[in-house]
Amino acid sequence: MGLSETSGPRDTQVLLAMTETVELRRRDYHVERPLLNQKQLEELGRWGPATGTPHWRTWLQCSHARARALLLQYLPVLAWLPQYPVREWLLGDLLSGLSVAIMQLPQGLAYALLAGLPPVFGLYSSFYPVFIYFLFGTSRHISVGTFAVMSVMVGSVTESLAPDEAFLQSPNSTVDEAARDAARVQLASTLSVLVGLFQVGLGLVHFGFVVTYLSEPLVRGYTTAAAVQVFVSQLKYVFGLHLRSSSGPLSLIYTVIEVCRKLPQSVIGTIVTAVVAGVVLVLVKLLNDKLQRYLPLPLPGELLMLIGATGISYGVGLKHRFGVDVVGNIPTGLAPPMAPSPQLFAKLVGNAFTIAVVGFAIAISLGKIFALRHGYRVDSNQELVALGLSNLVGGCFQCFPVSCSMSRSLVQESTGGNTQVAGAISSLFILIIILKLGELFQDLPKAVLAATIIVNLKGMLKQFADICSLWKANRVDLLIWLATFVATLLLNLDLGLAVAVVFSLLLLVVRMQLPHYSVLGQVPDTDIYRDMAEYLEAKEVPGVKVFRSSATMCFANAELYSDALKQRCGVDVDRLISRKKKLLRKQELKLKRLQKEKLQKETAVSMCTTTSIHVNTSDGDIDSNNVDGSKAKQASTESKLEDTAANGQEEAKAANPSTLKALGLPQPDFHSLILDMGALSFMDTVCLKSLKNIFRDFQEIEVEVYMAACHTPVVAQLEAGQFFDASITKQHLFASVHDAVIFALQHPRSNQVSPVLVTKL
Repeated sequence: MGLSETSGPRDTQVLLAMTETVELRRRDYHVERPLLNQKQLEELGRWGPATGTPHWRTWLQCSHARARALLLQYLPVLAWLPQYPVREWLLGDLLSGLSVAIMQLPQGLAYALLAGLPPVFGLYSSFYPVFIYFLFGTSRHISVGTFAVMSVMVGSVTESLAPDEAFLQSPNSTVDEAARDAARVQLASTLSVLVGLFQVGLGLVHFGFVVTYLSEPLVRGYTTAAAVQVFVSQLKYVFGLHLRSSSGPLSLIYTVIEVCRKLPQSVIGTIVTAVVAGVVLVLVKLLNDKLQRYLPLPLPGELLMLIGATGISYGVGLKHRFGVDVVGNIPTGLAPPMAPSPQLFAKLVGNAFTIAVVGFAIAISLGKIFALRHGYRVDSNQELVALGLSNLVGGCFQCFPVSCSMSRSLVQESTGGNTQVAGAISSLFILIIILKLGELFQDLPKAVLAATIIVNLKGMLKQFADICSLWKANRVDLLIWLATFVATLLLNLDLGLAVAVVFSLLLLVVRMQLPHYSVLGQVPDTDIYRDMAEYLEAKEVPGVKVFRSSATMCFANAELYSDALKQRCGVDVDRLISRKKKLLRKQELKLKRLQKEKLQKETAVSMCTTTSIHVNTSDGDIDSNNVDGSKAKQASTESKLEDTAANGQEEAKAANPSTLKALGLPQPDFHSLILDMGALSFMDTVCLKSLKNIFRDFQEIEVEVYMAACHTPVVAQLEAGQFFDASITKQHLFASVHDAVIFALQHPRSNQVSPVLVTKL
């Protein structure tokens, strides 16, 4: 009984294995075609250079259709708003816009403090840029406005260029807050204009690809470090401390040290207010997560907290009785436009470029996520223009630089938002608050805003989990993440980003210089060639070496490619060539010495030949005989020299003394080398020279070299670089590795090409 129970599963496994084998055999395919080198492939496929209209010609074309296309491209609202389905989408956009506005109000007030500005300027930055993006943006779901990372970057600029110490009043050494705030607003608005100019300029020249140099690990490491910077910057509001302004490298360390040193001076009422506000916000967020499926809209925890904290502060008198700092005067109405200060451009240009790139990177990454989720396309260049115009116009109305918020974007999507009509509705709601309701929040404690900021950092602080996931997935990406995080913490946000980008690019160069080199073997009964170190069944074709690099070959790794090739082939090519040349030189010297000795012997023999002289002849006859004898000797000597040289050449030809076998040198165990060039995407001059040297060196040791799987642009670059000549022709290039292997097996020592060879797969 037990035997039958155990044999049942075994029989099932055997049947499954047999079924899989049969299915695999049914899926076999057989192809019979001529063996193709590059020349034959071009003739068969009728290859020719691709023709097309140059881009500059289309740019210069002028027509009604092109003008309309340009207008719709740079003002997308004209394309989608006339087709807006009011009945289907308006209700969802209305609810979404109100939900986002409810979040935008407390975040705008809080992030203005983070930027070192009065809270009302956070409301301005939540109105003007949002409405401008509604007109020019292409993403339907991102929520443009204040964002923690952008605010802390602006705050580092304002606090470094307008520190509290520069506005001390002499009698009692108090800070002139009005003058300080005015200077910082001027700095922030000018910075916003510069950021907008950078973004618009880069977008118009289609420079949106610049964000590709900010990889995902780099952006996540950077935003995590920025979240830590934001957290530390809010400690002074949580504990009610007055700290000195610090900026530049190691400013975070100095701030933490100063907070620890001044902890005994903390205001108890401020700490209690911040802790209570933080706990209430966390509980509301947990409740929203639990009741998400039952609630049509999430509970507006931040708005309820603002209203409740303002009412309690006004009723209890937190400022006067417990020393809790409050927001203070919030003017009603819109501020008049203000021209930027050109004198500040030189001081702000570096920070402006950094903020422009970071803001765009955050916006486009979120925009592409939502676009993929909902099946539409986001134009990266137009997004750059839209963000730039938002910052440019906002800077003229005393706003600071903005981007998009991750938390608000998720709320805008989850509450039914379909288009940027939701953004326009939220901006109109903020406008109502600016015009009529802003002054009601004058008694709002700053500690509540600090608690709101810290609680909203949860999403970015959770990115510390990337360390564990990247350790398992890709440790090079983990190194980029950690380097970005540490550099941003220690060197501040602007220098940290520059160091992170340089580090990631250097790491990319290093990875290009250290690709995976492999010798390929043939998988049995297939035309597939794989690394023999990874595939146990892959076997090397006798007499043929197939070499492949996992990265493209260029000036940075051309020498490393050549060295790795010679090492993996198992032959010390350079030493073998050196020994061959040395033996050939010795052989040549020996041949010359033998010819010289033979010539000397022949000359000595001819000189010793006796001439017959008759005693009875006259003196004139003697002289005549002597002259004739000397001419005969000279002619005889010359003919013997010619015979000796001819004999030497015939002997050399017969013996072929220049081969490795004739010289007594070890011969390679393969007669053909095939370079798999499928990974090459381009070819530079250094690469061309390196390939020519490879052909020359291996032909010197009697190994034929072939190339396989070259892409058409690479072949075109080979032709342009005059790579092909009498010794290297297109008949050394093959359509695939298998074609090259078959040709090499049928022509182990010959350079002749037969066009009738057939490859069977």
